[in-house]
Amino acid sequence: MGSSAAAPWKQLLLSSIQSNSHLKHHSYFQLATVASNGRPSNRTVVFRGFQDDDDKILINTDNRSRKIDELEHCPFAEICWYFTESWEQFRINGSVDVIDGTNLDPLKLEQREKSWFACSPKSRLQYMAPTPRLPSLNELPSETPSSMDPSIGPVAAFCLLVLDPAQIDYLNLKSNERLIFTSGLSSDGEKLWTSEKVNP
Repeated sequence: MGSSAAAPWKQLLLSSIQSNSHLKHHSYFQLATVASNGRPSNRTVVFRGFQDDDDKILINTDNRSRKIDELEHCPFAEICWYFTESWEQFRINGSVDVIDGTNLDPLKLEQREKSWFACSPKSRLQYMAPTPRLPSLNELPSETPSSMDPSIGPVAAFCLLVLDPAQIDYLNLKSNERLIFTSGLSSDGEKLWTSEKVNP
């Protein structure tokens, strides 16, 4: 077992992303949450990078989606990310910070705006579509605009999720290796990672 202040799993993940980057789905992973009835809820989302130089994972979403209600009920989630080329799986669980336009922290609002402008104009338009999960009135013309001013900041429906990893379960099926990375706090309150090799 070893320990490190830096996130040792992060370089593993970045290497996996790089080695699978020629595959269109390399940046997609599953995000599981817990519904208010205690049942699991899962969906595929897109990796939007890490928060600055930290190990927190960024995910864009619509604040009208079901996952927002679920995270308000239970702020914990787990990512399952499988790389088909290198046969590697990362299961990353932790707490999720939901940042929408009502957040009072200026630094968080700045991160939300940065994530908005990092999206393509086409991706931004989806947040102006009709409310998800409501009945679709197919007989009416689409209410989603076909274009928008690229200088306009985040719309109300745009929400940034920031997952703060607490434990990572890494499995490499080619090398038959499995590592568990667990976060804790050092004596001075800094985040500290321990790693342990376990049976696959």
